[in-house]
Amino acid sequence: MTVKRDYYEVLGVQKSASLDEVKKAYRELALKFHPDRVPHEKKKEAEEKFKDISEAYAVLSDSNKRALYDQHGHAGIDQRYAQEDIFKGADFNSVFQDLGNFGFGGGLFEEIFSDLGYDFFSSSGRGGGRGSRRRGRDLQISVEITLEEAARGVEKTITVPRYEVCSACSGTGARPGTKKTACPQCRGSGRSVSGAGGFYIQQACPRCGGEGAVIQSPCHECNGQGKLKVTRKIKVKIPAGVDNGSNLRVRGEGEAGQAAHGDLYVIIEVVAHELFKRHGNDILIEASVGLTKAILGGDIIVPTLSGKVDMRIPPGTQSGSLFRLKGKGIVDVHSRNMGDQLVRVNVEIPRRLTSQQRSAIEEFARLSNEGTRNSFADKIKKTFR
Repeated sequence: MTVKRDYYEVLGVQKSASLDEVKKAYRELALKFHPDRVPHEKKKEAEEKFKDISEAYAVLSDSNKRALYDQHGHAGIDQRYAQEDIFKGADFNSVFQDLGNFGFGGGLFEEIFSDLGYDFFSSSGRGGGRGSRRRGRDLQISVEITLEEAARGVEKTITVPRYEVCSACSGTGARPGTKKTACPQCRGSGRSVSGAGGFYIQQACPRCGGEGAVIQSPCHECNGQGKLKVTRKIKVKIPAGVDNGSNLRVRGEGEAGQAAHGDLYVIIEVVAHELFKRHGNDILIEASVGLTKAILGGDIIVPTLSGKVDMRIPPGTQSGSLFRLKGKGIVDVHSRNMGDQLVRVNVEIPRRLTSQQRSAIEEFARLSNEGTRNSFADKIKKTFR
């Protein structure tokens, strides 16, 4: 009589391991010991280990089964789902129905088989062969737009190279007037089922690629591929508020498949602006202001994404002061709330003065009790007296 190993030991995890830790351990072991990934001389050993880790995962990933196992051990698990009973006979439908009851199928189990290039063969008909190949491939393309276009939205015509259904053979790949014939290897099923040690999996038939049929007389236009590479011009509406790296999905504009086109993903690249800097939905701009206007206050003309506006600055404005123009930024693409424009004022100090300007400044300094010489040193002295 064979004594089963502890499930936690099989997966190499602690009894306190979380579900994520159990999944991670199972994924690593399943990919390591899958019979198709080991040398031929180690295949038998790998099959046994693969069955053990799959059985352990089926129990430890199910909270109810795990509770029973923790309390009663192997005896706590319903014996009608035991591995020896599951894998008897060659009726694939009943085999995988039992697998589903035991905890296999779906989720991580199917993810791992997908990583290995397989489809899970279940009684529900999910996965496998022809169904997984009916949709065309998705495409991705980058489009450059200006900041102004990002702010207001724009429609762009982009050039997309892609494969489309061959018009000569209507996508069959067979020469007009001829038809595909059933694949002699899979007999039209599109599936190649293999198994060992009672464990059965399926993948697309290598002869027909999962189509279930082969071409005897290829189409001259597409050489039997059923598709031709063409270049299409597609109009894409880019909404206001998109940012650099935004991803737009255009349904049905990818490559052709047997039943439907894939999708086109448009990646937005916003070109850097010479005046404006974007911070989320706000816009920042630097504005230079003359010395007298900074002292006396007044209006200045400020460029915005929607045109020039007048902005009043108060008397005594300091260099580096920040002012806000409400609603002059960029709209949020999701909430539709409008951002603001921030204006940072930089006061320009004249580098050269005429004699009259110098006299005026000196008079101003005198009236302000601010000497033109040693004023900074005088202030330091006063500070430390």
